[in-house]
Amino acid sequence: MSRTVSELPLVRSTTVGSIRMHAVEAGLQWLDGGAMFGVVPKPLWERRIPADERNRIPLALRCLLVEAPGALVLVDTGIGAKESEKFKELYGVENAGSPTRLEDGIRAAGFQPEDVDIVLSTHLHFDHAGGNTVRRDDGAVVPAFPGARYVVQRGEFEFGDSPNERVRASYLQDNIQPVADAGLYDFVEGASAVTEGVRVLPTPGHTPHHQSVVIESGGDTACFLADVCPTTAHLPLPWIMGYDLEPLVTLESKRSLWERARADSWLLVFEHDPVTPWGRLDPESPRPRLVDE
Repeated sequence: MSRTVSELPLVRSTTVGSIRMHAVEAGLQWLDGGAMFGVVPKPLWERRIPADERNRIPLALRCLLVEAPGALVLVDTGIGAKESEKFKELYGVENAGSPTRLEDGIRAAGFQPEDVDIVLSTHLHFDHAGGNTVRRDDGAVVPAFPGARYVVQRGEFEFGDSPNERVRASYLQDNIQPVADAGLYDFVEGASAVTEGVRVLPTPGHTPHHQSVVIESGGDTACFLADVCPTTAHLPLPWIMGYDLEPLVTLESKRSLWERARADSWLLVFEHDPVTPWGRLDPESPRPRLVDE
């Protein structure tokens, strides 16, 4: 699958009850397909997302802008624009914009970046929290949304502050510490309401304190999965990333999610799928698959 960032619609919008939400395409990254699918053999996963000559697959950097009744909520922020050209080449980052495609997408949805009231992080890996901060012309790194409160699990913040050698490369302190220095974090612990119509649900496994985001209104529900299920190809329970710290925990997080998603016809939002932003599970299928697959 050969994709470029220009092929992705900048914004796709839908409603959950009376809440309008926008899938904002904040760019692409290219990561090793084997790492993205763990123990799943390449002849199986490459049928779903073909790799390039370097065995990399394209992955969206999809964020979610939610027009909740009491706040404009931005779920995850992509990679940002602080990193070096060597970093961008290593991870195949394509997100150029003003300053990145994330901000362009917010504007395309009818808002300005300064309108964001809450920045909600599913976890603090660089491809989910890189846009939390920005490097000024004088070199200082500061919050990218200084008028917003930043919400994350307390355990995720603490885990990211002192990572071991296995996870150190995923937690970049320039994405995390400037927000703490500015006093902008609002920490949650476990399942928590964030604002009317938006709550977080712990879905551990990828990291010990990973969370997904649930949007509810008028009897309808959407769930921003983040890295518990990064693409539609990861819907089968054992199709789990090699990056996950606790893959057996991820499997149980997915099992619980799919039971609830089937029972209540949740709209599932995929952060990294290179084509599909969202879909609902087929209630008639014995295996997890989307209705339109």
